[in-house]
Amino acid sequence: METAPILKINQLQKCFGGLTAVNNVDMEIREGELIGLIGANGAGKTTLFNMIAGSFKPSSGSICFMGKDITGFPAHKVCHLGIGRTYQIVRPFASLSVLENTMVGAMIQDPNVGRARKKAEEILEFLGLYHRKDACGRELNLPELKRMEVARALATDPKLLLLDEVMAGLTPADSEVVIDLVHKINDSGITVIIIEHVMKAVMSLSQRIYVLNQGRLIAQGTPKEVSENAEVIKSYLGEKARKEKGA
Repeated sequence: METAPILKINQLQKCFGGLTAVNNVDMEIREGELIGLIGANGAGKTTLFNMIAGSFKPSSGSICFMGKDITGFPAHKVCHLGIGRTYQIVRPFASLSVLENTMVGAMIQDPNVGRARKKAEEILEFLGLYHRKDACGRELNLPELKRMEVARALATDPKLLLLDEVMAGLTPADSEVVIDLVHKINDSGITVIIIEHVMKAVMSLSQRIYVLNQGRLIAQGTPKEVSENAEVIKSYLGEKARKEKGA
């Protein structure tokens, strides 16, 4: 018997004045899946994340999480229910240590300092960042900042984790480390949706992929199905390949 989706999005739309950033998008995510979300800059990917996570209220449509309608819920309530997320631009608490930054996430669910510290230490160990736990946020390099951002999101104890370009700006070697970590997170039982422009990464990571173009969902399917879709090739993959070749 097929279980209900952990996340169901129905005809979701977000308008900013006369601009429609997300246009009647439908998605169904099953528990335990690792889903890719791709599209050109400005396609509406982060706006979609912002609505799921409660940062933006949808103009219309609905979001159901674990069978509960959470449409328009504020971010703190969405987080308490079990949706965690990272941000494209990492903004650490610069004067706090890596451990303390991670504890901020943990204390959203549990205000007990001792338990939050223990949880944060376990997550930093899990992500290979424990050796930097006493470093200040301002002392971290980009790969470490990206991992700390993931640590802070994981500390909120999510059932669904939204990862927004966690490999942006990283070297291929550092990206490989993140790919392994995302697999590790998913293998631990957490459902993951990842926005990513590194095609090699998103194709190797994702079980299924959704493709947005100008706010509209134009394709979904396995990495192979999406990579062979004529509209996806025309609107995104072909242009991306051309830019990567420097044409």
